[in-house]
Amino acid sequence: MNDDEPTREPIAEDARINALETRLKAAQEREDERNRPQIKGADASYRTGNRVLADLLGGVLGGLVIGWVIDRFAGTAPWGLIVMLFMGIAVAFRNVFRMANKRPD
Repeated sequence: MNDDEPTREPIAEDARINALETRLKAAQEREDERNRPQIKGADASYRTGNRVLADLLGGVLGGLVIGWVIDRFAGTAPWGLIVMLFMGIAVAFRNVFRMANKRPD
């Protein structure tokens, strides 16, 4: 036998394989479309606004609660409350600045 000659004849493509490949490709395209984010316009702005509000309120209220607990158990009133309030505000603004500087996808 010669290395240049194939040992078998190539099999002709089966119509079932072609149909299967077509259906598989269509299913993959549908799945890609379904998984693509659909955030557009006002909806994205609304979500961003809600996230900013949640960060600001969470930082301030979280700092207040943690500061109050520290003051309650350590007896350092009102210094724990004041310090943690300002730390909560700083964390909230840091999160808002991070979100504002994030590049859109």
